[in-house]
Amino acid sequence: MADGKHSGSLSAAYAAKRPEEVAAIYDGWAETYDADMSAAGYRHPTICLALLARHLPRGAEPLLDAGAGTGLIGEWLAITGYPKVEALDISQGMLDKAGAKGVYTALHRLAMGNALPFADGVYAGIVSAGVFTSGHVGIEGLDELIRICRPGGIIVLTVKNTLWQSGFAERIAGLEAQGRVKRVEETAPYASMPGESDTVPSRGLVLRVS
Repeated sequence: MADGKHSGSLSAAYAAKRPEEVAAIYDGWAETYDADMSAAGYRHPTICLALLARHLPRGAEPLLDAGAGTGLIGEWLAITGYPKVEALDISQGMLDKAGAKGVYTALHRLAMGNALPFADGVYAGIVSAGVFTSGHVGIEGLDELIRICRPGGIIVLTVKNTLWQSGFAERIAGLEAQGRVKRVEETAPYASMPGESDTVPSRGLVLRVS
């Protein structure tokens, strides 16, 4: 990570072993998160927004921003024509910042990777940017997103290469073989933060739920 205020927080989040550690790190980071990520050239929100808009009709609702953080994507979804978006995040500090932006219809403080308290097929689309990465959420978080996304709905997520190469790619292929999802788009690997040194690339993935 390049020198800067954000480097310590992000490194600590990547190294976290338990959900409560991740939550505490992001609680403490919430105040400067937007400025820090802007300085790092954070690309995930922009790429996810572009992928979602390409595959989910304008006005589709409701959407879930899974791992919403301070609401970077939520602001843009509201501007680009998705009027009903809910936020989910493990950090109350991050959700407080997201809620203050006034773009979410509901805020859910929950950890991904376990069962989520939502009905089957409730969401028209789900976006999860920067969540499937080191120290955050692994492949275990994907099945619940599929369950709560309605048939024909779209899930947009980013996956860090370390996860992709350690079982995520095989899991996606297996889900396709089972007919549970269709991979409708996959980006080339890219650096999520150009301001970060020795970055591990990620990719954007679009899944249509069957």
